[in-house]
Amino acid sequence: MASDPQALPPPLRPRRVGTGAAARPRDSISAWPLIDRLGYVLCWAAGLTLCAIAGAIVLFMLVKGISYLRPSLLVQSPAPSTVQSASGGFLDPIEGTLIITGIGICLAAPVGVALAAWLSEYHRPAWLARAVESAIEMIAGVPSVLLAIFGLLVFAPRFLAFLSQTSAGGSVYGKSFVIAGIMMSVLALPLIVGATREGLAQIPGHVREASYALGKTQATTLRRVLLPSIRTDIAAGATLGIGRIIGDTAIVVILAGGTLQLDRTGTAPILSILRGTGSSLTSYIYYNSPVGEGHAPQKAYAAAFLLLMVVLGLNMIVTLLSSELSFNPVAWMFTNTWTRRLRGSAPEEGQET
Repeated sequence: MASDPQALPPPLRPRRVGTGAAARPRDSISAWPLIDRLGYVLCWAAGLTLCAIAGAIVLFMLVKGISYLRPSLLVQSPAPSTVQSASGGFLDPIEGTLIITGIGICLAAPVGVALAAWLSEYHRPAWLARAVESAIEMIAGVPSVLLAIFGLLVFAPRFLAFLSQTSAGGSVYGKSFVIAGIMMSVLALPLIVGATREGLAQIPGHVREASYALGKTQATTLRRVLLPSIRTDIAAGATLGIGRIIGDTAIVVILAGGTLQLDRTGTAPILSILRGTGSSLTSYIYYNSPVGEGHAPQKAYAAAFLLLMVVLGLNMIVTLLSSELSFNPVAWMFTNTWTRRLRGSAPEEGQET
């Protein structure tokens, strides 16, 4: 006998035909008023224009970047020279990008998730929560160059000299990879907070009530039930934050020094690099662009192509994390298990059920 349709999971239950209100047929566009048809055409035109611009950027960087990109550029450090087109590669900017991105996202991810959890689940005291929400919105719209100048003022005092380079007279420069990473984390914070809050808002209220009914506290419910269920949203927000950090230039130029090579401070293996200065791929592209001082547009195109590939890869990761099937292996296995059972228990043609 065939399985009971009500015992099947919702995606596999047969749909009932003839129940419920009939679907209203879609009107023909020709029957719409003129203003609606005009708006519809403008929406289509805006979408196609945006796709054309994005495709043109990718195609242009693809053609230019591949023609100038060489494997040796990825493993050679920039050499100080007035003619950058024939002096080294961009290994140091790649390392600088990884250092700044690592510091920024390691600081922004836990702080952003904690802020989002507090704003969504507690939201008290109310005046402080409203102030924090306003601050996050303000940070999301503030130009990064203002954050860079603010970082210079904050990290210039003498008691913070251990974070950056100092002059022979004891003056604190306030420039290092650590300081640039800290200010980069501020840039990524709104994206992580927004993605986490959106994920928490989509969790039904009965999930919380069920946890409370089992005697769990609000903190335990948040830590053991809510946050694990929105891991994909948190990961998507962190990935967007990484893209925001990688794409910024002002903070790198002002707080990281903007030097082509890594300039270490001290003799400690890791601390000397973190306290030193350097550049990222974005500042390297600007320096070697036709308007920069390096006068090496070929290298700028190659580095831009590499940066574009990284950004496209991050966008692909966000798309995969946002899909329902890509990171839900339990549901996928469950659905396929029921499919196999149905196929095994389904009667052959002509066999009675």
